[in-house]
Amino acid sequence: MMMAAVRKSTNWFAIGVTAAAVVVVLIVGGVVWFANSQVGSPGTLPQSSAVNTETGAIAVGTGPKTVDTYIDFMCPICNQFEQSYGPTLDQLVADDQITLNIHPISILDRASQGTQYSTRAASAAYCVAVDDPANVPAFVKALYAQQPSENTAGLDDATLASIATSAGASDAVTSCITDGTYEKFVTAMTQKTPVQPGQSGIATPTIAVDGTVLSNQNDLTGDPQKDIVARLNG
Repeated sequence: MMMAAVRKSTNWFAIGVTAAAVVVVLIVGGVVWFANSQVGSPGTLPQSSAVNTETGAIAVGTGPKTVDTYIDFMCPICNQFEQSYGPTLDQLVADDQITLNIHPISILDRASQGTQYSTRAASAAYCVAVDDPANVPAFVKALYAQQPSENTAGLDDATLASIATSAGASDAVTSCITDGTYEKFVTAMTQKTPVQPGQSGIATPTIAVDGTVLSNQNDLTGDPQKDIVARLNG
């Protein structure tokens, strides 16, 4: 007796469903990867001889020693630091003793009624640096002179652009500022701010003298000769 041959049929429907599921997984995975990469992406880099695109520092001066300042333009204590320490830092730069590395960061967006003033102002500082870094110190001082109070909307983009041009920047900064060109860069660089000794998170102002991060509570007494100059000479 001859045995009938058993014919196996291919379940194309099951194969199709499986293949479709694999494609969906790959697509979802790609979307998640892209979203994650965008969150950490620095976006457009500020191309300027004065800007370190790895650290976000805007260099003022060319002295052999360094002072790094991490500042939020809505931070009132940053303004107090500028008033107390700024003249000494300016003199150290003028005397070619230090390179002052200004890091515009953003931790107080929550205090500007949803306008993200800290991020916008920091982005504007990079716009000025790309246009002509020589105007950055004047722009920083002008921003502090017109510093908005916390929990207000802050200055609008048109005002930031006006301050920039008054500080010497060209009209080209206007579109850079209104477009928020370096806002993603600000966000990425903020995450690189060093944590002060004894603190659990970043704060402003954060100051580093020749690479040593100071404590606002213990190392900044309001005496720039003691707090900055002595450490540079020590």
